[in-house]
Amino acid sequence: MTTQPNPNLLRGAVDLAAVAAARQAQEQAAARKDDPTASRVIIDVTEASFEANVIGMSQTVPVVVDLWASWCGPCKQLSPVLEKLAVEYGGRWILAKVDVDAEQQIAAAFRVQSIPTVVAVIGGQVLPLFQGALPEAQVRQYLDELLRVAGEAGVNGSVGAAAPPEPAVDEEDTRWDRAADAVEAGDWNLAISLYEQLKDVDAEQAEAAIAQVALVRRTEGIDPSAALAAADADPLDLVKAKAAADVEVATGAPEAAFDRLIAVVQASSGDDKGAARDAVIELFALVGDADPAVIAARTKLANALF
Repeated sequence: MTTQPNPNLLRGAVDLAAVAAARQAQEQAAARKDDPTASRVIIDVTEASFEANVIGMSQTVPVVVDLWASWCGPCKQLSPVLEKLAVEYGGRWILAKVDVDAEQQIAAAFRVQSIPTVVAVIGGQVLPLFQGALPEAQVRQYLDELLRVAGEAGVNGSVGAAAPPEPAVDEEDTRWDRAADAVEAGDWNLAISLYEQLKDVDAEQAEAAIAQVALVRRTEGIDPSAALAAADADPLDLVKAKAAADVEVATGAPEAAFDRLIAVVQASSGDDKGAARDAVIELFALVGDADPAVIAARTKLANALF
């Protein structure tokens, strides 16, 4: 890591710099507090908050970590660029700022050799981005590529997005009941068609219902034991792995389903790798992003992809 000026030689200057840096940090924090968007997408991270604000948040949205120090000239050039872009990207990634002098354990964990250093965390996995004060256009290129990689890993959420207006619900709308009746009758196509129509009423509920009905339709008529045995005998066959994974999710074993498909992701390449990744992400949506099995599997998927 770049060393700070010797405090024994420049004690007065260092003390004054520390006071100025503290005042500047307070002013910047106050400015972010007054800006609702900035306060959501730019955070100061300490060792105590690192697990929740970096590792935890990285399960649903990419986290860009800016490792800086108050005495670092290039840091003063880069940090405003990162903060501007964090606001501009509107919550598609979070900027986590780490003062390496105050948080030496975090700096050591990232093996920082010089500052500014910028790294990303996706699904708990660290991805080095760049060092030094790069021009804004080049920083954008790194961020756009980061979002592409995060999307492939299924980490494509956002923070701070304004809630959409509540849709007007037609109290006379009978499509929910009709869809439920279709499910009870085993008319999966009709049920899915009706839930598709209901996306304009409650998109989240309708999409969850579609995913559940689609799973039932895929597993209808499948012999669970035979599907599992076939996949175990040929573990890298994606078709067999998907059938077995469907059975495992349907029978309450999502961890086994995720592990099965992620093994195919890890062993595959090209289009096959992408298809296996998409199958895992589809099951993530079905089980739910907040489920502990999904959170754990996102890290495994990131490892398999990178």
